[in-house]
Amino acid sequence: MKILAIDDQQLVLLPLQKRLVDLGYVVQIETNAEKGLEIYNSFLPDLVIVDINMPGISGLDIVKHIRHSENPDTPIMVLSGNTQDSVITEGFDLGINDYMKKPLSLNEISARVKRLIGVPEFQNDVETSNVMIQHRCVGVVIPCYNEEERLLSNAFLNYIDKHSGYHLCFVNDGSKDKTLEVLHNIQKGREDFITVYDCEKNGGKAEAVRLGMLHMSKKADLDYIGFLDADLSTDLADFDDLVKTIETSDFKIVSGSRISRMGANITKESARKIISLTINYIIRKILKMDFKDTQCGAKIFSKDVIDIAFGEKFVTQWIFDVEIFKRMSIHFGLKTAKSMLCEQPLKRWIHADGSKLSMKDSIKIVGQLAQIAWVYRGNNVKNNSKKSHLRVA
Repeated sequence: MKILAIDDQQLVLLPLQKRLVDLGYVVQIETNAEKGLEIYNSFLPDLVIVDINMPGISGLDIVKHIRHSENPDTPIMVLSGNTQDSVITEGFDLGINDYMKKPLSLNEISARVKRLIGVPEFQNDVETSNVMIQHRCVGVVIPCYNEEERLLSNAFLNYIDKHSGYHLCFVNDGSKDKTLEVLHNIQKGREDFITVYDCEKNGGKAEAVRLGMLHMSKKADLDYIGFLDADLSTDLADFDDLVKTIETSDFKIVSGSRISRMGANITKESARKIISLTINYIIRKILKMDFKDTQCGAKIFSKDVIDIAFGEKFVTQWIFDVEIFKRMSIHFGLKTAKSMLCEQPLKRWIHADGSKLSMKDSIKIVGQLAQIAWVYRGNNVKNNSKKSHLRVA
């Protein structure tokens, strides 16, 4: 039995394809709707699974094509994040057989497929899947410098194996140890879900994050892009909570916050905490925003503000987060920028041993804040871009 699945987001199609192939179906996938129609005419599938909202040719256009083709009775299932009653009604009026709203589990999709076209003659026994097909796709940039010993490889791999819609981009910031080798080992066999971005020279965390964010913004199937520390001081489950907030709101940036609250596991060293409070007071004065914690290494961005936030090189190495918010206020105006930013308390944040930021570095930040205040004075953004030496794997 043959199945054709058409969706403009590859991160949706890949786990779906794997599941159906494991069950014994022959499956072809396509992210380009026009090419999907060409495949349909030659592949002659027993079932078509299609998304609604795609650039160019919509899912409903594909339904119309099939219903006027030489095989008008081909079963069609819609798998879409579009929940508008008018769209769903039109789909059934055109003759679709089922409408599945994202997010939903691979188990449910498999059951619906079996109900429509039956089971393959040689059906494989597969375990129940706990993977959910999401209606948004997310890129996550993870800057890495000499992380050979600290990188929690299994935590990253386990997460993307169980959570669809995520693409991880590890940026090797000119590491002097075997970090690049470790990253390529993580990527092996998961190239569709993991990118390794190699900077030949160490440029610091700010530049590593910036280059990674700009690279990921070129991927058409991503809706949101964020960054996360390699030591997972903020874990991926908490990061997903930030994603849920931005996808269900009008915010353009959702930033994690390490402020203590009931039920949260937030740990910091005492001296570090005192310095952080002092620095945060200065930051609030510079930004004219009441941020509790600008420096948390977990943030998610709507794709349409990536160039505004990351288009130019940052002035500072460690407190580039302040520059991001400053750039937003310059571009949109302070009042509008405030409405676009959300600070969300984390459930968990733990200061990891071996952190690159020392107490002496923390004191230097005060000087960098003065530099930011000077460079961004009068709402001018300094452009000090330079060519970077990099390779993308």
